[in-house]
Amino acid sequence: MSTDDLKTDLTRRTENSPRELLTRSFFFFCAALSIATTVGIVVLLTTEAAKFFSVTAPLVGVTGETASVVEFLTGTEWEITRGKFGVLALVSATLMITLGSAVIAIPLGVATAIYLSEYASPQLRSVLKPALEILAGIPTVVYGFFALMYITPALSNVFPSINFFNLLSASIVVGVMIIPMVASISEDAMSAVPDELRQAGYGMGATKFDVSTGIVVPAAVSGIASSFILALSRAIGETMAVTIAAGSQAQFLNPINPASYLEGALPMTAAMVQLLTGDVTGGGLAYRSLFAIGLTLFVITLAMNVVSDLIAVRLREEY
Repeated sequence: MSTDDLKTDLTRRTENSPRELLTRSFFFFCAALSIATTVGIVVLLTTEAAKFFSVTAPLVGVTGETASVVEFLTGTEWEITRGKFGVLALVSATLMITLGSAVIAIPLGVATAIYLSEYASPQLRSVLKPALEILAGIPTVVYGFFALMYITPALSNVFPSINFFNLLSASIVVGVMIIPMVASISEDAMSAVPDELRQAGYGMGATKFDVSTGIVVPAAVSGIASSFILALSRAIGETMAVTIAAGSQAQFLNPINPASYLEGALPMTAAMVQLLTGDVTGGGLAYRSLFAIGLTLFVITLAMNVVSDLIAVRLREEY
């Protein structure tokens, strides 16, 4: 029997051993469970949202009305007691917080990643990176109270007309929350860049700054871009911090107007919390609007993750 035949026979025996079959079955169960959970969430959101767009509202003052898909997706008023279910009032606040947090997290996260990858010594990196990731372990409700009690009073010294509940404070605190995600993923992408590229840059007379910004960052751009999308998806889905800091009054704001950040608004996640904790009739239109908001949020985050994968595939460099 040849060496290849012996290897094939040994591989077959190993794959068919009871231990290997048990291990394979366990990992298959874990994978199937995660897929089943995702499918279950999608089915639940879809079926309940479909009822929202067809059920008759049992609320006082809106009896006989039904939710319209067009009005839901294009309306700018969200007042469930008046039968107003315009999700744009919620989406605008969510997107403004996401954009505001991106302005804070992306430059600080990338700068931190460059320092950890290119400037910090291995000993210092082993201390700084875990310390940075501690930010991700702080409960989000703590961030919300921090924004309310410290960030907003500090901002009021600069902007006297700012509301107690405002989008600027929520954007700052969410930006701080997602810095570890941007920095950690970007640093991993930069560390994966081969040292040969760095040495080639130094051989051409480039400085460390030139190598970091002109060679390492472009070479790791796929991982960096993915960290942006994933961090922004995290910002969109943030709940407790924005529930505490942004306010509870739904209103459609102009994202282009910087003054809109000084006002309070109701993001999608905060609206879901408000509906769950409020006095709404189970099975009614207001209750089912919770699932319509959840489905909208799911579609937005899914689209962002798909974009992240496409960017990573398109910009990925192979060495």
